[in-house]
Amino acid sequence: MRLLFFAGSTREGSHNVKLAKHCRHIAEANGVEAIFVSLKDYELPLYNGDFEKDEGVPKAAREFKALMGEYDGVFIASPEYNSSITPLLKNTLDWVSRVKEGEDVFKTRPFAIGGASPSYFGGFRSLLTLRQVLELGLGAHVVPQHVIVPSAHDSFEDTGHLKGDIKQKMATDTVEALAVAAKRWKTE
Repeated sequence: MRLLFFAGSTREGSHNVKLAKHCRHIAEANGVEAIFVSLKDYELPLYNGDFEKDEGVPKAAREFKALMGEYDGVFIASPEYNSSITPLLKNTLDWVSRVKEGEDVFKTRPFAIGGASPSYFGGFRSLLTLRQVLELGLGAHVVPQHVIVPSAHDSFEDTGHLKGDIKQKMATDTVEALAVAAKRWKTE
């Protein structure tokens, strides 16, 4: 069993990078092979159909899709920009969906989502959009559990671990649901 974790942010000190790394740690602590990757390593131009027609799908999109295909489940931590997902995350998902070689990585493995925000809602509004993009737009299976981290600026220890039993349980339950779904998909 192998799980992939990433965040829809590349900002230094991003709460969602912390969340994705924390969730990866939960998986590893439970014996699951897990990796965190940064979208900084997969820079992509803004999606444009004319660009795709003239230049083709960028190498970084093909590489990121190939990486996703190596893992049995994917966790995405989504920042909230104006009650939605970041342009970086949407652009990445759009480009990966344009890679036609190989399996459809959105339909062949489960996904889990989480969000951290300084707001009271903890990124929940971005998760509504992300779930819609993944499930309706890309045909992905997203586990029902999710993790939200309100007041994210005060929710992480210096070590990167979440503070508070409720937030910790939500993160643990989400990672566990992803691992269970990934195991089930792998054996089917």
